[in-house]
Amino acid sequence: RADQVQAFLPSPMAMATAMYHTGKDPIHRIARNSPDMPIPRGDRQRRLHKAFLRYHDANNWPMLREALKRMGRADLIGNGKRHLIPTWQPAGTGDASTQPGKAKAFRTQHTGLPDAKRPTKAGAASGKPRKPGKGRARKGINPGSPTGRGKRR
Repeated sequence: RADQVQAFLPSPMAMATAMYHTGKDPIHRIARNSPDMPIPRGDRQRRLHKAFLRYHDANNWPMLREALKRMGRADLIGNGKRHLIPTWQPAGTGDASTQPGKAKAFRTQHTGLPDAKRPTKAGAASGKPRKPGKGRARKGINPGSPTGRGKRR
Protein backbone atom coordinates (compact mmCIF):
# COMPACT_ATOMS: atom_id res chain seq x y z
CA ARG A 1 0.00 0.00 0.00
CA ALA A 2 1.40 3.34 -1.01
CA ASP A 3 1.87 5.78 1.83
CA GLN A 4 3.63 8.46 -0.16
CA VAL A 5 2.56 9.65 -3.59
CA GLN A 6 4.85 12.12 -5.28
CA ALA A 7 3.70 14.78 -7.71
CA PHE A 8 4.98 14.49 -11.28
CA LEU A 9 7.67 17.03 -12.06
CA PRO A 10 8.47 17.16 -15.79
CA SER A 11 12.16 16.61 -16.46
CA PRO A 12 13.80 17.37 -19.81
CA MET A 13 14.28 14.66 -22.43
CA ALA A 14 11.83 12.24 -20.81
CA MET A 15 8.97 10.54 -22.61
CA ALA A 16 6.58 11.37 -19.78
CA THR A 17 7.48 15.05 -20.17
CA ALA A 18 6.67 14.96 -23.88
CA MET A 19 3.35 13.36 -23.03
CA TYR A 20 2.65 15.96 -20.31
CA HIS A 21 3.34 18.99 -22.51
CA THR A 22 1.80 17.80 -25.80
CA GLY A 23 -1.10 15.71 -24.58
CA LYS A 24 -0.13 13.05 -27.15
CA ASP A 25 1.21 9.52 -26.66
CA PRO A 26 4.90 9.50 -27.78
CA ILE A 27 5.04 5.70 -27.69
CA HIS A 28 2.83 5.53 -30.77
CA ARG A 29 3.26 7.47 -33.99
CA ILE A 30 2.22 11.10 -33.59
CA ALA A 31 0.34 12.84 -36.37
CA ARG A 32 -1.89 15.88 -36.63
CA ASN A 33 -5.00 13.80 -36.12
CA SER A 34 -3.61 11.65 -33.25
CA PRO A 35 -6.06 11.32 -30.39
CA ASP A 36 -5.39 13.48 -27.34
CA MET A 37 -4.46 11.91 -24.04
CA PRO A 38 -6.08 13.20 -20.85
CA ILE A 39 -3.43 14.80 -18.62
CA PRO A 40 -4.31 15.50 -14.95
CA ARG A 41 -3.18 19.11 -14.51
CA GLY A 42 -5.60 20.66 -12.02
CA ASP A 43 -5.31 20.32 -8.25
CA ARG A 44 -8.67 18.60 -7.92
CA GLN A 45 -7.78 15.97 -10.51
CA ARG A 46 -4.35 15.36 -8.97
CA ARG A 47 -5.88 14.99 -5.50
CA LEU A 48 -8.37 12.49 -6.91
CA HIS A 49 -5.59 10.43 -8.51
CA LYS A 50 -3.69 10.46 -5.21
CA ALA A 51 -6.85 9.39 -3.39
CA PHE A 52 -7.28 6.42 -5.75
CA LEU A 53 -3.68 5.36 -5.15
CA ARG A 54 -4.29 5.61 -1.40
CA TYR A 55 -7.80 4.11 -1.44
CA HIS A 56 -7.10 2.28 1.84
CA ASP A 57 -6.90 5.60 3.76
CA ALA A 58 -10.27 6.42 5.35
CA ASN A 59 -9.71 10.16 4.86
CA ASN A 60 -9.96 9.67 1.08
CA TRP A 61 -13.21 7.69 1.12
CA PRO A 62 -15.69 10.62 0.84
CA MET A 63 -13.90 11.97 -2.26
CA LEU A 64 -13.70 8.47 -3.77
CA ARG A 65 -17.39 7.75 -3.13
CA GLU A 66 -18.35 10.95 -4.93
CA ALA A 67 -16.00 10.24 -7.87
CA LEU A 68 -17.11 6.62 -8.26
CA LYS A 69 -20.76 7.70 -8.35
CA ARG A 70 -19.97 10.33 -11.03
CA MET A 71 -18.14 7.68 -13.09
CA GLY A 72 -21.07 5.30 -12.83
CA ARG A 73 -19.10 2.81 -10.73
CA ALA A 74 -21.20 2.87 -7.55
CA ASP A 75 -20.90 -0.94 -7.63
CA LEU A 76 -17.40 -0.52 -6.12
CA ILE A 77 -18.85 1.08 -2.97
CA GLY A 78 -19.90 -1.44 -0.34
CA ASN A 79 -18.80 -3.62 2.54
CA GLY A 80 -17.84 -6.82 0.72
CA LYS A 81 -14.50 -8.13 -0.56
CA ARG A 82 -15.34 -7.15 -4.13
CA HIS A 83 -15.81 -3.50 -3.13
CA LEU A 84 -13.10 -0.85 -3.15
CA ILE A 85 -14.34 1.34 -0.30
CA PRO A 86 -17.00 0.80 2.38
CA THR A 87 -20.30 2.63 2.64
CA TRP A 88 -19.63 3.75 6.24
CA GLN A 89 -17.16 6.38 7.41
CA PRO A 90 -15.18 5.80 10.65
CA ALA A 91 -15.51 8.51 13.29
CA GLY A 92 -12.74 11.11 13.20
CA THR A 93 -11.94 10.68 9.49
CA GLY A 94 -13.10 12.32 6.32
CA ASP A 95 -13.81 15.94 5.45
CA ALA A 96 -14.50 17.31 8.94
CA SER A 97 -11.27 16.09 10.53
CA THR A 98 -8.84 17.38 7.92
CA GLN A 99 -8.19 21.08 8.15
CA PRO A 100 -5.55 22.44 5.78
CA GLY A 101 -2.85 24.51 7.44
CA LYS A 102 -3.08 22.74 10.80
CA ALA A 103 -0.13 20.40 10.24
CA LYS A 104 2.25 19.67 13.10
CA ALA A 105 5.67 21.25 12.99
CA PHE A 106 8.56 18.82 12.80
CA ARG A 107 12.30 19.11 13.28
CA THR A 108 14.69 18.16 10.55
CA GLN A 109 18.26 17.13 11.14
CA HIS A 110 19.70 20.59 10.39
CA THR A 111 17.62 23.20 12.20
CA GLY A 112 20.44 25.28 13.65
CA LEU A 113 19.29 24.38 17.15
CA PRO A 114 21.46 22.46 19.62
CA ASP A 115 21.30 18.69 19.28
CA ALA A 116 18.78 16.82 21.37
CA LYS A 117 20.31 14.36 23.82
CA ARG A 118 20.37 10.86 22.41
CA PRO A 119 20.22 7.74 24.56
CA THR A 120 23.62 6.08 24.84
CA LYS A 121 24.55 2.43 25.13
CA ALA A 122 25.31 1.29 28.65
CA GLY A 123 29.03 1.72 29.30
CA ALA A 124 29.82 3.01 25.81
CA ALA A 125 30.24 6.63 26.77
CA SER A 126 30.71 6.22 30.51
CA GLY A 127 33.51 8.76 30.62
CA LYS A 128 36.21 6.21 31.47
CA PRO A 129 39.34 6.53 29.34
CA ARG A 130 40.22 3.48 27.26
CA LYS A 131 43.23 1.45 28.21
CA PRO A 132 45.95 1.34 25.56
CA GLY A 133 46.05 -1.91 23.63
CA LYS A 134 42.38 -2.68 24.29
CA GLY A 135 39.68 -2.32 21.73
CA ARG A 136 39.05 -3.60 18.23
CA ALA A 137 42.61 -4.48 17.18
CA ARG A 138 43.08 -8.12 16.17
CA LYS A 139 46.12 -10.21 16.95
CA GLY A 140 48.78 -10.58 14.30
CA ILE A 141 47.72 -7.65 12.14
CA ASN A 142 49.94 -4.64 11.77
CA PRO A 143 47.77 -1.52 11.72
CA GLY A 144 49.89 0.00 8.94
CA SER A 145 49.52 -2.88 6.49
CA PRO A 146 46.60 -4.20 4.50
CA THR A 147 44.73 -6.99 6.21
CA GLY A 148 47.97 -8.97 6.31
CA ARG A 149 46.50 -12.24 5.07
CA GLY A 150 48.86 -13.92 2.59
CA LYS A 151 51.87 -12.63 0.68
CA ARG A 152 51.86 -9.94 -1.98
CA ARG A 153 53.13 -11.08 -5.34
